[in-house]
Amino acid sequence: MTETKITTKKVTAKKAAAKKATTKNPEQIKSENDFPKTLKSKKGDENKLRILVKAYEPKVLDISVKQIIDTAKRFEAEIHGPVPLPIEISKYTVNRSTFVYKNAREQFEIRVHKRLIDIMNPNPKLIEALTNLSLPSGVDINVKMG
Repeated sequence: MTETKITTKKVTAKKAAAKKATTKNPEQIKSENDFPKTLKSKKGDENKLRILVKAYEPKVLDISVKQIIDTAKRFEAEIHGPVPLPIEISKYTVNRSTFVYKNAREQFEIRVHKRLIDIMNPNPKLIEALTNLSLPSGVDINVKMG
């Protein structure tokens, strides 16, 4: 009995220490002035073309991102990225049989890989070249001007 009480005290002490380590003092929290000024951007300062590329297969996605970046470099544009975004995972559970055997199930998942590319100050020739770009099937592209 005494051994279990000792271990539970150790565990609670560890939890308390971990909780103290995760809580931040007001001095530790960074303000907006602590970050480098290169991350801040003024609205109306420059045009930005934000391209979000999605695909189920990461190899196909990387090939299409490389094509986009090569096209932008050909027109001497400033590029930020590609930034890998978190993988969106959708999981589906279905019954194996149609009527009986409720406990027999199969699980499937769909993974959507994403990359983000920012092109600063795009010129009209670059935008036209990107619209005429032929990319592999299975690649979804969202373009926002902002």
